[in-house]
Amino acid sequence: MATITTITPIEYLKGVGPQKADVLKKELQLFTMLDLLQYYPFRYIDRTQFHKIRQLHSDMVGAQVIGRLLSLQEVGDKRAKRLVGTFRDETGSMELVWFQSVAWLKKSLKVGAPYIIYGKPTEFNGQISMTHPEMDLYNSGEKRVGNMTMQPVYSSTEKLKKFNLDSKGIQKLQQTALETLYNNLQETLPPYIIAQHDLMDYKTALLTIHFPQHVMDLNAAVRRLKFEELFFIQLRLLRNKQLNTQKYRGHRFRAVGEKFLTFFNDKLPFPLTGAQKRVIKEIRIDTNTGAQMNRLVQGDVGSGKTVVALMSMLLAVDNGFQACMMAPTEILATQHYIGLKALLGDAVCSIKLLTGSTSAKERRIIHQQLEDGSLDILIGTHALIEDKVRFKNIGFVVIDEQHRFGVEQRAKLWRKNTIPPHMLVMTATPIPRTLAMTMYGDLDISVIDELPAGRKPIKTVHFFENQRLRVFGFMREEIAKGRQVYIVYPLIKESEKMDLLYLEAGLESLQREFPLPQFKISIVHGKMPVKEKDFEMQRFVKGETQIMVATTVIEVGVNVPNASVMVIENAERFGLSQLHQLRGRVGRGAEQSFCVLMSGSKLSREGRTRLETMVRTNDGFEIAEVDLQLRGPGDISGTQQSGVLDMKIADIAKDQQILAEARETVIAIFKKDASLSTPENALLLQYLNQRSPGISWDKIS
Repeated sequence: MATITTITPIEYLKGVGPQKADVLKKELQLFTMLDLLQYYPFRYIDRTQFHKIRQLHSDMVGAQVIGRLLSLQEVGDKRAKRLVGTFRDETGSMELVWFQSVAWLKKSLKVGAPYIIYGKPTEFNGQISMTHPEMDLYNSGEKRVGNMTMQPVYSSTEKLKKFNLDSKGIQKLQQTALETLYNNLQETLPPYIIAQHDLMDYKTALLTIHFPQHVMDLNAAVRRLKFEELFFIQLRLLRNKQLNTQKYRGHRFRAVGEKFLTFFNDKLPFPLTGAQKRVIKEIRIDTNTGAQMNRLVQGDVGSGKTVVALMSMLLAVDNGFQACMMAPTEILATQHYIGLKALLGDAVCSIKLLTGSTSAKERRIIHQQLEDGSLDILIGTHALIEDKVRFKNIGFVVIDEQHRFGVEQRAKLWRKNTIPPHMLVMTATPIPRTLAMTMYGDLDISVIDELPAGRKPIKTVHFFENQRLRVFGFMREEIAKGRQVYIVYPLIKESEKMDLLYLEAGLESLQREFPLPQFKISIVHGKMPVKEKDFEMQRFVKGETQIMVATTVIEVGVNVPNASVMVIENAERFGLSQLHQLRGRVGRGAEQSFCVLMSGSKLSREGRTRLETMVRTNDGFEIAEVDLQLRGPGDISGTQQSGVLDMKIADIAKDQQILAEARETVIAIFKKDASLSTPENALLLQYLNQRSPGISWDKIS
């Protein structure tokens, strides 16, 4: 067969074959030799250190001891038979216990001989013991003492173990792969980058991460491989951004015209914050460059992103283009439409709403007006991306809460014109800087970091279940002032697995505490028909009901300035980002608002951290940083589906410094050599050319 390389299918590795290859592909997504070499250990057993028996304690993950096996004895009957040994060094003695392979061990172990043993110490009645320790005969004359390495531990599964692919089996494959490929492994980074960052070379790093001899070597290998992974992610993202600017022509918005100025001077009911003005200016500059704009605007709940989006769309209309805004739910799209329509009035420009509930007659009118150009702004849901929705000249697209849309859905909007429209992506889920640099590294990012004047910070408190009567009393006080209350539950019906106060049971106790006719309650959850849900929402919006009992369906899309209290049941079961979104449903009026976090008395450490964070701060970006540390990047903002963060070794929650170094290095390279045409950057150009461009995230994010 031809020479084995990193792209050779894994079945051709000695010791694998078709069956093992099949299970490695299915269980671990390992298809090639390189996939295997990039399947890194998740921890290491340190066999470089030795302990004395008197130093052992049960908190140790594992310990290695040199001593002598003094005795072996079979104990118990057939079913409970075990082998018990006494092991001693100069500091004391301990028991060694085996429950399996008793007859074989009794024959092969040598009483009186010196051994190096390794295992997890346990303690019972003050006596240290080890169960099933690893045993190696010790020869004091040898220079090399025992294993003396950092032993890698690989994640495995039950199916893999059936093919002898437990951690040790995978380690054996890694050894074979490295022996086969080592001499042919090519360096992936240019020499000047390796020197600049004092990095280990690629071959040594791969060998060391799988078979480290010392902790310092291992740390150097890990740093090299993390840097490389983050460096190439940034190289792809920033190259995409560069190509986008060069390749994709954009509509040029040359003028700030009548509609924009009329709205700004006559219709805007409140002064813009400094942050809003800054972001509008950034969008104004972007849309006048002749290149397609791709900008992410992130701002906390209530920071005024929608007004920024509206003024940007008016800029498009003034320059002879149409604009649209796509929201993930009908509730949110309708709310945007009602809010924007109220701001614009009838004189500024034409605006319509298109959702799944739009009647066939109205739909035909909208389609016609879009095609003849008489409709300026269209607000809607996924309905906007249908093939039959055709614009005469779409120039500006706003996507709200974009992580709720799939990639292809967003791409369809991007293709609605021959010259792609400018794209403004909005999110109320604050994204930590490191996540934004990785997930949206090819977009320009704006942050609205001020709240409109007059908004009071929401006061957040945490109560336990046994303090519920105090909460009910507080709710009555707020309702007596004419305010309204949300109560959010994590589930609709009782779950056998989770002891949660579910919506239906909670509703019963609420109806006893807040009886008709004095109090009226709305109920909203995801299982309700859309019409019922909208009816109940509208009752609450109009003030016909004082309490809204809901599941997280109200996380986004409900704007009731009169609602001043948000009670979240079983708050410890929600993620931080979701808690912050829910809290943002109140605090939208001039009155003081409150968020009450209810929980059981038993809290996990993570649950306690989440609730303490919510009570301590209203800063969405600080909350997002804590969330990233607790949950990791995969769960935040739907990034798992994007594949951008499918990292082998780097962790952007922990490797912020390396990420910043990698990004700064790439920026400096492109400044000096934009086309990567110099000989010193040949490796980088080769890397980009070898990888198919796939989805261009900058175009459709």
